[in-house]
Amino acid sequence: MKKLILIAILAVSATFTAQAQRIAYVDVSKILDRVPEYATAQQDLDATAERWKKEISIEYGKIEEMYRKYQAQEVLMSETARQQREEEIVNKEGEVREMQKTKFGPQGDLFKKRQELVKPIQDKVYAAIQKYATSRGFDFVFDKSSNPGMLFAAPHLDKTDDVLKQLGY
Repeated sequence: MKKLILIAILAVSATFTAQAQRIAYVDVSKILDRVPEYATAQQDLDATAERWKKEISIEYGKIEEMYRKYQAQEVLMSETARQQREEEIVNKEGEVREMQKTKFGPQGDLFKKRQELVKPIQDKVYAAIQKYATSRGFDFVFDKSSNPGMLFAAPHLDKTDDVLKQLGY
C-alpha cells in the first residue's frame, strides 16, 4: 500500500513538473534563408562545387580519350605495350577517383569549406536562439525544420520570427 501511495505521489509530482516546463520551436531553415551571409556562403559553396565537378568531368573525358586511343591501337601493340597502356588508364582512373573523394568525400574539401563558411553563421543563429530562450524562460526549443520526430507543433509556440527580430532580420 505504501508503494502505491509513493508511486501516486511521484506521478502527480512529475505531472506538475512537466506542466511547469516551457517549450517553443523555431524553423532554423527559415531563419538561415533570411540571413544574407548564409545565402552568400551557399552561392560560394555551389560555385566551388560546380567548378570541381567540371574539373573532374574533364579528367574523366581524358580517360575516355585514352581508352578510345588504346582501343584503336590495341591490335598493333605488343602484349607488354597493351599491359602498360591498360595500367596507365587504370592508374588515371584511380587518380580521378581519389580527386573526387578529396573534393566531395565525407571529410573532403567541400565539407571543410562548408564548415569554414556556414558554421560561424549557424553558431550566430544558435547563440541568438539560446539567448532568446534564456531571456524568455523557455526550457526547450526544438528545430522544426530538422526534427523528423516533431509530428505536431502548435503555431503559438513558433518563435522563429522573434529570433529573426533578435538577429535584426
